[in-house]
Amino acid sequence: MKFSQCVEMSITRADFLRLLPAAVNHAPFSVAGERIAHHGAGRSWNIRLTALPDLRIGLVRLERHRVLLSLDGYGEEEAAAFMRRFELYFRRGGG
Repeated sequence: MKFSQCVEMSITRADFLRLLPAAVNHAPFSVAGERIAHHGAGRSWNIRLTALPDLRIGLVRLERHRVLLSLDGYGEEEAAAFMRRFELYFRRGGG
């Protein structure tokens, strides 16, 4: 099964790469420019991390990125579990 999801995130590239290992359960991956990829065991995932214009609210400036995440070879339940874990590690609190 192939699955893709595109989201916009207020996060720096450095923070995204810092949080990613835990979000993908420490699966090995490669980084080449905007592309981050993991291949193994008959399935793979790919991320395209594209910089967007900063969000400015008064004096506050937030870096933003478009994150296109694609899964290939995952069953429906496996893909849902992968996405739950990914979203959990990138969840931000508000107030």
